[in-house]
Amino acid sequence: MREYLLTILVAALVAYLLTPSVRRFAVWFGAQAVPRDRDVHVIPTPRLGGLAMFGGMVAALVVATGLPEMRKVLGDGGISVSKALLLSGGLIVLIGIADDRWEVDALTKFAGQVAAAGIFIMQGIQVYVIPLPTGDSLSLPPAYGVPLTVLLVVATINAVNFIDGLDGLAAGVVGIAALALFSYAYLLSKAHGLTTLSAATLTAAVLFGMCAGFLPHNFSPAKIFMGDTGSMLIGLLLSASTIMLTGQFDAAVLANGLFPFFVPVLLIPAVAAVPFMDMLLAVWRRTNQGRSPFAPDKQHLHHRLLELGHSTRRAVLIMYFWVGLLASGLVGLALFDAAWVTLGVTLLVAVAGVLLMLRIPGRRRSARAKAAGADAGDQPAERPSMPV
Repeated sequence: MREYLLTILVAALVAYLLTPSVRRFAVWFGAQAVPRDRDVHVIPTPRLGGLAMFGGMVAALVVATGLPEMRKVLGDGGISVSKALLLSGGLIVLIGIADDRWEVDALTKFAGQVAAAGIFIMQGIQVYVIPLPTGDSLSLPPAYGVPLTVLLVVATINAVNFIDGLDGLAAGVVGIAALALFSYAYLLSKAHGLTTLSAATLTAAVLFGMCAGFLPHNFSPAKIFMGDTGSMLIGLLLSASTIMLTGQFDAAVLANGLFPFFVPVLLIPAVAAVPFMDMLLAVWRRTNQGRSPFAPDKQHLHHRLLELGHSTRRAVLIMYFWVGLLASGLVGLALFDAAWVTLGVTLLVAVAGVLLMLRIPGRRRSARAKAAGADAGDQPAERPSMPV
């Protein structure tokens, strides 16, 4: 655990300290988000925050390679994890910088995402097995494993990119997802007497540290945005950790049934349910309207929360709540035998969350209506006009 805590601390500290310098560079470079009709912010805000996050990732990987046990993990089994993350992450960051400054077209970004997935595959990060309900693993030949890996990488990157619409939203959601992946891998390994050092766990730890270090600068009111530089980078690392976790645990050594065996397959769709659902709804909505799936609009889930009457901060915290609830529920089901207790507690918390989410806007609207009525009562009555 000490190795993981050190890498988390380094990633968070470097990302936090680099962000002010990156902000000044973004202003000088001209990479600023000018408010648009669909945006929530009202003043120009620097982008390129992903550069600071990339710096945190690089620093954490350098520290990890300096630890003897971690060095073995990063190059174990023919998979060069550090090289894969640096090369693919560097490519994504370059494309993100160009997009944050000059707005690269969607096809170019898609090609870059596919190329980043290709780097993963060349370095050994690929979906090799899929768990079956029988408890066995289905080995995938390259003809199936390669396109599945590309699909997972591209879908995760774009899901994170779609949700990056409110201050601190993407960094917080992905940070929660990374923490869930880390907790699942570390605690399950420790519970069954397996080694807790793995490339997937390390990647999740680094990702969590990057998001934690950048979030203080990005939470509402944001001083800087991560931009596509950051959203694509953290989506890339999230997919990398998921791919490496798939098939890591053998069902034969898991005491809590087959469910923990399927958690790597279920965890990312669960913790990323909000961005994935938002992405699918956006594609369906725009396609039905005869527009491009990549055409922007102001009908994302976070926009709808604002329309309900929630403030920007409260809307972000609501998204954190649901992602955290889904993630903790899955991890709890994987670690504890009392599945019904875990499901019951999760359901009760979910019901309470829905009631609170709907109650607060109603109270705020009532308060505004009373204030408006009081203001109207203070005004003198309008004198009726005399007939001519």
